[in-house]
Amino acid sequence: MTKSVPEASDHPAKSAQENTEVPTDLSITSTSPKKSRRQHRWMRSFLLLLGPLVVILVGGYIYFTGGRFVETDNAYVKADKVMVAAEVSGLISAVSIKENQRVTKGDILFQINDHPYRIAMAEAKAGIANAQDKIASLKATYRQKLGELTLARTNITFAKKEYERQEKLIATSAVSRSKLDATRHDLDIAEQQIFVINQQLAQISAQLGGNPDIPIEEHALYQSALAAQERAALNLERTIVRAPFDGIASNTPQIGQQVIGNGAFSSPVMSLVADSNIWIEANFKETDLTHVMADQKVIIHVDTYPDLEWQGTVESVAQATGAEFSVIPPQNATGNWVKVVQRIPVRIKVMPKENDPPLRSGMSTTVEIDTEQIRPTPEIIKTALRWLGETTAAKADEAASLK
Repeated sequence: MTKSVPEASDHPAKSAQENTEVPTDLSITSTSPKKSRRQHRWMRSFLLLLGPLVVILVGGYIYFTGGRFVETDNAYVKADKVMVAAEVSGLISAVSIKENQRVTKGDILFQINDHPYRIAMAEAKAGIANAQDKIASLKATYRQKLGELTLARTNITFAKKEYERQEKLIATSAVSRSKLDATRHDLDIAEQQIFVINQQLAQISAQLGGNPDIPIEEHALYQSALAAQERAALNLERTIVRAPFDGIASNTPQIGQQVIGNGAFSSPVMSLVADSNIWIEANFKETDLTHVMADQKVIIHVDTYPDLEWQGTVESVAQATGAEFSVIPPQNATGNWVKVVQRIPVRIKVMPKENDPPLRSGMSTTVEIDTEQIRPTPEIIKTALRWLGETTAAKADEAASLK
């Protein structure tokens, strides 16, 4: 008992410190769980609000943009392509290109043996010379007949005078009757000669086109021969077959191959596919084309290049479904009719960039058209927004009146 009092008095500062430290530790331990619980409640409330908000925002975005983008993988790369045919017949004597070689417009593709056509060209040139000679001969004959006509007119004048003289002499019996008859015969012959010469002049004039002074170049014979020469020259030129446009050659012919050139019945020799004018033909379901129009933007993905993307625009929408162009169009006026969603071709213009890889005709693609169409706000949401606005306005008015 006597030792306990001095111990308490010897350490007054320590006792005070111990008395003050204990409550401090207790306050920290008591307030920390409260603060943590408040934070947890706040976080839980935030998440409870954030979750539905995200769902509403995502759902709203999906709703309003739903139907804006229409997509199909029934789409293929298209390009201008022609079956190159010869316009003249013959054997191929030379082939200037290889399979899948790129050619430009005007490049020689192949040549046909031109020997028969060179002979035809020489014959046509000879035909022009013959026409010139014939026309010149007709003109010379016409001039000759004019001279004969002048001589015949002189002869008939003399024959008439001689006949009149003999008629006067026969009255005086100075000449015999036979002499008068001979003079009359000479007059008839002279008249007949004039008739014959006039007929010959008319015939020659008709052969000269009614104009004896017609230039040789304007005569029908010369023009016909000239046309034959031009036709022969054209056929000779057609023995060299050239590329009609820039593109890639395929199915190239072989030397010695026989080709037939006969207008619409010409046999195709090879193919040429353009590599510049490229477009996409996308076959959309008719139910997807409600808001599709020309000039809308398109995103294109090509199966060959899965990591690349092309831009394009809608160029046109076909006026008929693909079934309308089939060899045997469907007949729906039967009892076994089944409704099938039709597809309508849409032509899409491709806008390639400088370093894009080549697109080849027939490649499979996936296209997505941005119709820029946004769905209208549902009536229930409009009503809710209207009620919320009216409620907020009413509370604001009530708060203002209390002030």
